[in-house]
Amino acid sequence: MDNAKTTAVSGCIIWFVLITFIGSCVMPIFFVGGTLSSFTDFAIQTTGGWLCPEGTTPEKYTYQTTMNDEYGNPRPATAYELHCVDASGEVVKKDPIAYAFIWIGIWAGIGVIVSVVLTFILAVPGGMLVTKVLNKMRTSKM
Repeated sequence: MDNAKTTAVSGCIIWFVLITFIGSCVMPIFFVGGTLSSFTDFAIQTTGGWLCPEGTTPEKYTYQTTMNDEYGNPRPATAYELHCVDASGEVVKKDPIAYAFIWIGIWAGIGVIVSVVLTFILAVPGGMLVTKVLNKMRTSKM
């Protein structure tokens, strides 16, 4: 195998390993971050700017409800909704879930960007290492 082929093979190997490893570490962090912050005022205001009709204000609405735990037992919980309120105080639109999906999607997109940037940063030294190992293997067989 000549040097150009070795470099190409090592580049593919290192990209696959890095994006798999980095993505498996980074993406869950960003999903959890998006989920835990989806009920904040900032998340409501940001997504409400896209989801609410013109002339309405996005507001966070909470209410008490129940949810079942892993054993099927009901437990108290707090539910969050995005309400779009017009100038008279009337709720024009209610959104219990789309705003959260959009918010978590934003965080996931940021996680993808962070993963790609870290892969770029680590690809050159990792590629050099893999090329060095492949070249050593090649010369030891000769």
